[in-house]
Amino acid sequence: MINVYINQFISNLKVVRNFSFNTIHNYDRDLQKLETFLKENKVNSLSSIKEYHIRGLINKERRRGLSPRSLQRLLSSIKSFFRFLVDEGEITINPAHNVISPKSPSILPKALDVDLVKKLLDFTPQGFFEIRDKAIAELLYSSGLRLSELCNLDLQDISIKEKICRVTGKGMKMRDLPVGEKALIAIREWLIHRNEISNSNGKALFINNRGKRISPRSVQLRLEKLSKLRGVPLIHPHMLRHSFASHFLESSGDLRAVQEMLGHSDISTTQIYTKLDFQHLAKVYDKSHPRAKKH
Repeated sequence: MINVYINQFISNLKVVRNFSFNTIHNYDRDLQKLETFLKENKVNSLSSIKEYHIRGLINKERRRGLSPRSLQRLLSSIKSFFRFLVDEGEITINPAHNVISPKSPSILPKALDVDLVKKLLDFTPQGFFEIRDKAIAELLYSSGLRLSELCNLDLQDISIKEKICRVTGKGMKMRDLPVGEKALIAIREWLIHRNEISNSNGKALFINNRGKRISPRSVQLRLEKLSKLRGVPLIHPHMLRHSFASHFLESSGDLRAVQEMLGHSDISTTQIYTKLDFQHLAKVYDKSHPRAKKH
């Protein structure tokens, strides 16, 4: 019976809230766990679902070895589902409201220092793949795009003249981002080579050698290869996004601007970069303050 309501909720995420395919898939997977658990415990109606059932599912998944981060996502999906049912008038109380998931340790995103970024990007590319890969890496670092945002870019989304990039982020929200000069140079060169592909009539900005839109997995693999060629630690797309955010904050001190550039709806998400900025300041302090040095 609960499956009917799950389908209604998933439909709402698709049609009304415009969530991405991956996000909807994660919600659906989490809620299937809930449905299976309730069936195993012979809970057959919405009114029969109690707080201890939700706690039971979380504890079961914890014993099974699910990480704190995954447990948090599972509980978040369940809470969102029951909030939807409350809003729709199907139930009056959210049985998951008071359930708290285990906290995961605070892990700061990895960011490259400026010298490593220069080592990665300061080279003259040769051939189709290197020219494209450099343009991809330059744009990720220049404007802090998410991997999905980069792969979904179309030719019309880049304006060389205006030096901007129009990005469609989470929830289909659009934002215009400035593009740095080095990234613009790399993109100009890429566009010349892109047009040499005989079957590159599609609208995608970044394509593979068959003229098709490049996939997120391909970008990850190409950045790994570029890292090895340039002799730097293994780079992934989000590392360039994190590096952009931390370097921008170090220079500007403007957290709101970083929030807008990254496309965060809540500034609390962006505040993790203040910890990165503090780490940088702490290192400078240790090196320069006369009473901080070890003798």
